[in-house]
Amino acid sequence: MKWFPGGVLNTCENAIDRHVEAGNGSRIALIYDSPVTATVIRYTYAELRDLVAKCAGGLLLLGVKKGDRVVIYMPMIPEAVISMLACARIGAIHSVVFGGFAPKELASRIRDARPKVVLIASCGIEVNRIIPYKPLIDEAVALAGVPVAHCVIVQRPECPAELTAGTDREWKGFMDTAPPAACVQMQSTDPLYILYTSGTTGIPKGVVRDNGGHLAALLWSMRYLYGLSPGEVFWAASDVGWVVGHSYIVYAPLAYGCTSILYEGKSVGTPDPGAFWRVASQHGVSVLFCAPTALRAIKREDPGGKYLEKYDLSKLRTLFLAGERCDPDTLAWAQERLSVPVIDHWWQTETGWAIGANPVGISPLPVKPGSCTRAMPGYDVRILDDSGREVPPGVTGNIVVRLPLPPGCFTTLWQKDDECKKTYYSAYPGYYLTGDAGFIDEDRYLWIMGRTDDIINTAGHRLSTGAMEEVLASHPDVAECAVTGVADEVKGEIPVGFVVLKAGVQRENGDVIRELVQMVRDRIGPIASFKTAVVVRRLPKTRSGKILRGVMKKIADGQQYSVPPTIEDASVLGEVAESLKGIGYPKKQADARFPG
Repeated sequence: MKWFPGGVLNTCENAIDRHVEAGNGSRIALIYDSPVTATVIRYTYAELRDLVAKCAGGLLLLGVKKGDRVVIYMPMIPEAVISMLACARIGAIHSVVFGGFAPKELASRIRDARPKVVLIASCGIEVNRIIPYKPLIDEAVALAGVPVAHCVIVQRPECPAELTAGTDREWKGFMDTAPPAACVQMQSTDPLYILYTSGTTGIPKGVVRDNGGHLAALLWSMRYLYGLSPGEVFWAASDVGWVVGHSYIVYAPLAYGCTSILYEGKSVGTPDPGAFWRVASQHGVSVLFCAPTALRAIKREDPGGKYLEKYDLSKLRTLFLAGERCDPDTLAWAQERLSVPVIDHWWQTETGWAIGANPVGISPLPVKPGSCTRAMPGYDVRILDDSGREVPPGVTGNIVVRLPLPPGCFTTLWQKDDECKKTYYSAYPGYYLTGDAGFIDEDRYLWIMGRTDDIINTAGHRLSTGAMEEVLASHPDVAECAVTGVADEVKGEIPVGFVVLKAGVQRENGDVIRELVQMVRDRIGPIASFKTAVVVRRLPKTRSGKILRGVMKKIADGQQYSVPPTIEDASVLGEVAESLKGIGYPKKQADARFPG
């Protein structure tokens, strides 16, 4: 799929240089806010341009040319953004890998992309630990079995790395000796980056984003979807290792002329549940974009919103949520306390921007809690049954998008055109298969009820675990929850709920569980067969905040499972298994297969 063939541009030039040339070089482009290092640094567009130009020149000196790949393996530090833009400047294809990924997973990405250069930091800094990166990259390169000519390392004082003679260079020297490089002309259809996402086979899929369609879609979204004006402060509280970070920490806000925030911290713990509100207040954030799981973590630790009262959020106009479906209770909690619209929207790594959303920059539509509102321009969203027939309004089915996809969406998988066609376009010819399940109501509002594998079949009835989660989340004592189907000899599958209680709840777990079971029975009906739930201390999640429902299902079913490389903390899986034992699961002991 190609958009604007024959068009020429440079993404970096549009993101930085044109603002300087238009007389806005003194405008703040990027604010680096790191509570883990007690650092705040502001970069103007002119300063950022100069740093990016030197980094691009350094890459040229290392032999990187247009079309070559560069892997970036860094935490949330300015050098990560500089590296991405420098690659775009000279036409190198960057592939950002979340800092701290296990060597095996990093190796698979190096093996697939075959980078000429790897740009890394010496370490990542978490709330209570430091993660050295250099041993991980060394092991990954060895496992990959493909040559990497150079490794450039940002030396962080918290944990400097030992350099390997001949291949390793320090970032400072790399930058000091580099002449500034100009932007090269790129075809609209040339690849900008590769971003790897999990594949069904366990082999990561390299999603390829082009230059022209990508930039056109992101610029449209900043004005019409998010309702921003150039010069305002936009904060996507994500990571540059994820698609949200690519689109809305780096390329979209900078290209549009906004100030973007790069935050090296957490929603809670750096230092408290008021971390997000401190950043938004201190830097005058107009629009905040975060994952529902971050909001739920704040709600769990500070259900009354006491930390909110400490900060002036008068400039905040809108809070956008994406990454996972936001339950109506959390949305209402945020809207009540922030007194601003809270907008859930839905998109994927493959699409690069929102499929379903509420375009506040055009004309805000009424919010229906639990819905991502309507399909955005260019997305012809349909709901099909398993045989490919459209279903009536209100009926849950497979969410697909009629081709062609709009600008900004992925063009293919890196070096895997056939796999791309098989994975996304073969199930329903003429449509892109999202892998999500949901329905469209009578008002054309789109409801995302979970992944297609989150639809369970109980005694012949297709039931959405998302609908049950919505009920559980509305209980006043519940901070977070997840529902997954587990095997049942009689009904095939039955739902099991996992709930995390709010801080300070003193009631007996059994009392809460009984109320939850009754609530599902009252609101969905006996057909749901919801009779079992368990209180857990926390839910297993990826670093981007997605709940690992599939892994919990395998634990409950006693099946072998692999620990996902993206998991935030693998120890939580043992906690879940222990909690399940208390209610008779698993029927047999699951066997975890840890990545190497």
